[in-house]
Amino acid sequence: MGQHVIKMPDIGEGIAEVELVGWKVEVGGRVVEDQIIAEVMTDKATVEIPSPVHGTVISLGGKLGEVMAVGSELIRLEVDGAGNVSGEPGIGNRESGIESEKPAVARAPAPPPRIPAPEVQAKPANPAPAPTPEVHASTIPHSPLPNPGSVPTRGALSADERPLASPAVRRRAWDMGIELRYVTPTGPGGRVMHADLDAHAARGPQATSTASSSAYARREGTQEIPVMGLRRKIAQKMQDSWRRIPHITYVEEIDVTEVENLRAKLNARYGAERGKLTFLPFLARAMVLALRDFPQMNARFDDEANVITRSHAVQLGIATQSEAGLSVPVIDHAEARDLWQIAAEISRLSSAVRAGKATREELSGSTITITSLGPIGGIMSTPIINHPEVAIVGVNRMIERPCIRDGLVVARKLMNLSSSFDHRVVDGMESAEFVQAIRALLENPALLFVE
Repeated sequence: MGQHVIKMPDIGEGIAEVELVGWKVEVGGRVVEDQIIAEVMTDKATVEIPSPVHGTVISLGGKLGEVMAVGSELIRLEVDGAGNVSGEPGIGNRESGIESEKPAVARAPAPPPRIPAPEVQAKPANPAPAPTPEVHASTIPHSPLPNPGSVPTRGALSADERPLASPAVRRRAWDMGIELRYVTPTGPGGRVMHADLDAHAARGPQATSTASSSAYARREGTQEIPVMGLRRKIAQKMQDSWRRIPHITYVEEIDVTEVENLRAKLNARYGAERGKLTFLPFLARAMVLALRDFPQMNARFDDEANVITRSHAVQLGIATQSEAGLSVPVIDHAEARDLWQIAAEISRLSSAVRAGKATREELSGSTITITSLGPIGGIMSTPIINHPEVAIVGVNRMIERPCIRDGLVVARKLMNLSSSFDHRVVDGMESAEFVQAIRALLENPALLFVE
């Protein structure tokens, strides 16, 4: 028997180090060739690392959240034959000086990791399942956590604890009128399964009422949640943007009654064959037209070189929320697309982000961004600019209110746009004029089709 060291592979694009965000194996577990052993994160995407050989895991080269250099020891296996390294476990492959005959090759982006529940001890399997990232939880009194598959005995989760469940289970629980935090989970890692919903429903209304009584009991302890992977990238990006950019936020109310009427008519006429239109394609089209008169908004500012780069192409970022966090996929050349093409690209990109399949190219290069909270968008917001861009347009909630029109009280659909600008390169008057240009186009939607 010998030892085989798998090094952190060169993912390309000049990347010198990556963050370790997920282990798919554990010490003592069996690994087969081409099995995914780890997930790492670059600036934008999560990448899966496969094993080039069969073997048994001797040691893991890093902890979750650790930044590892390309070429450092990722994992050490015990293999049949001589292996590619000699020495005791734990000796880095740089010290051995021996390269793998079949180096691991990074695979296409995988779904971003989710922040896990407290660690659950699992029996080794063949191949070994992915261990849950370590999360420390102190409770009084201390008690061991159950194995996956066993039925935990616990009361209801607190209101701020999110039960683990698949989207299908969550949808079914909603349809059945069941609060997931009252359901006893039996799945791996404390995940609620379909069978758990059936069992909970079979116990009748007393199951929830009994759990509800424990919701008022005193709770002790804390839970530490590591900030890593995509969440760490988001935190760094937001902090950097807020620290470096002096924001000015301008809020304007827009009457979207006419554009909403047009949208309804277009969907009724063409929706079946061309797809349904939301409000965002109309806003995107209005921004494309307004940017012709305000090119300074469609730009990126390198504040270290003191250079503003204005883009002729509109690389429109669409802030998109997923379970892993916030990403900004980019509509390439939005100026060359019609309403339905923009709508289709928004749908495609948002689906890719939520499935964790968006590529690095699709998540970079934006020149101006739209952010929307949809129906929960509130009255106003103060969006943070997507550095190094200089402008972001935020969409707030649409609401029908009584308004005065030609001396009459009429019902109109109104919406606020909350837009932020980099005050170093965009003056207050320019920001107001840009938003007013967008407003004029949306309140007179026929202008959206005039070149």
